[in-house]
Amino acid sequence: MSVLAVGLSHRSAELSTLERVAVPTPEIGKVLDELQQAEHISEVMLVSTCNRIEVYAVVETFHGGLGDVSEVLARQAGMEPAELYDSMYVHYAGAAVEHLFSVTSGLDSMVVGETQILGQIRSAYATAREAGTVGRTLHELIQTTLRVGKRVHTETGLDALGASVVSEALAAAGDVTGKHAVIVGAGSMGALSASQLRKAGIGEITVANRTDARARRLAANVTEQGVPARAIPLSGVVEAVRDADVVICCTGAQDAVFGPGQVLPRRGRDLVVCDLGLPRDVDPAVGELAGVRVVDLATVQRRMREAGTPTTERQTAKATGIVLDEVRDYLAGQRSAEVTPTVTALRRRAAEVVDAELLRLDNRLPELDAGVREEVGRTVRRVVDKLLHAPTVRVKQLAAETAETDYANALRELFCLDPQAPAAVASPKPPPEKK
Repeated sequence: MSVLAVGLSHRSAELSTLERVAVPTPEIGKVLDELQQAEHISEVMLVSTCNRIEVYAVVETFHGGLGDVSEVLARQAGMEPAELYDSMYVHYAGAAVEHLFSVTSGLDSMVVGETQILGQIRSAYATAREAGTVGRTLHELIQTTLRVGKRVHTETGLDALGASVVSEALAAAGDVTGKHAVIVGAGSMGALSASQLRKAGIGEITVANRTDARARRLAANVTEQGVPARAIPLSGVVEAVRDADVVICCTGAQDAVFGPGQVLPRRGRDLVVCDLGLPRDVDPAVGELAGVRVVDLATVQRRMREAGTPTTERQTAKATGIVLDEVRDYLAGQRSAEVTPTVTALRRRAAEVVDAELLRLDNRLPELDAGVREEVGRTVRRVVDKLLHAPTVRVKQLAAETAETDYANALRELFCLDPQAPAAVASPKPPPEKK
């Protein structure tokens, strides 16, 4: 079983394609279940953000797993798998681990160094666990991934240089000091938007959300941070927009929630609408209204291409070096862990042989003194332990150092071990049955 990463992001696909493949939050559980029910997938996690959709799956075979993931993503997008291939990237085994570490560290982000992705990976993992699609392999991989992401940001200062997509969108929107902002959507992106607006000097914030309680909670948090804020129902958004200077839309809805009829700025007052939804929250026709400017993800992408990312080669190189070191250590640990059950099975087999020979000795020499019998038993076991110590320690070291030789299989062949014995030792509890 190996890890397969299949995805589309701002680097590989047009925004229109990302919009079609994006999985709304309420549907993630359904898509995870559909993925896990596929023939070649045993564990799976889905990451769906404003600029990437990625599937991390533990698969039996590369081609089988890729086919399963592609079919599910294509159905989600209402497309044929072949239509997605040019926009997808695929990583397998060690390359998949390296990609995940790089993504979580912010090295693959639209804005290099941003830290929001760390929380998004954590959230994706929590959702997959709740859906019951995470097993031992993904659990260990994600725990290591989150540690690596934290280490990169702590040791390189990359997060101090990097910015979030929200901050870049606000930068494109212009000066918001002392102005009134409306945030539509009170999820993680809405909370991040409120934080960035506060740092930018916004004067007042209005929060609207499908769930009133979440809107009130976010508004209360903003007020506690020193910026006046209030919560309103979605039905009051049109009226709130008339008094706003900036509108940030980040609802996660499947269809656009803002059309020309909902955006009616006060006459003589310009309005900037930041659309951070994937799929889009704002109908493109809104940008054609007089006095209205739309800043969407395509605008942020264009801005970043033109201006470059605010990172230094030194910090990026250091972050990349940490990722590569961590990938090497992780893979070495995985290879060593793979041979451990076989080593355990070998020691168990040796113990069984010793027990059988001591029983034979008892049958042949029943009159043997009990003290002598115990001493003989200890001596034989000590000899076996000493004979096995060096080769079993060495085989773990060799397995960690190279993936070119299957040392576990070599041990099984040399000592005629039961092929099922290592699996039984490695998986004391059977995996949950698929629904």
